[in-house]
Order: sequence, then C-alpha cells, then structure tokens
Amino acid sequence: MNTTEIKGNWNELKGKLKQKYADLTDDDLLYAEGKEDEMLGKLEQKLGKSKDEVRKIIAEL
Repeated sequence: MNTTEIKGNWNELKGKLKQKYADLTDDDLLYAEGKEDEMLGKLEQKLGKSKDEVRKIIAEL
C-alpha cells in the first residue's frame, strides 16, 4: 500500500488499528502530510515492531 492509498483511506485504517491495538491513541495515529515517518516511528515504539512490520500491518488491514 503506497502513501496515496494510506492517505485516502486513513480514517478507516485508523479505526481498524485502534480496534486491533487498543492502547493506540488518536495522537499516535495523527497523519500529517510529510510526517509519515514520524507517525511510523511512534507506532514502531508503541507496538514494539519495526517500520517494515508496521507498514505490513497497515497494508494487511
């Protein structure tokens, strides 16, 4: 899933991530243009997974 697909479906993906990982907050999932790496870094720390693993989780939703 590329950045454009993620951006277009972000509200839906955010809801699915919050269902799957209840400890995620809206702040953790704040998607801002040009800040994808920052968001992925937050998710990486919160979930204890690598960026590639986080991207895979998002792509599988």
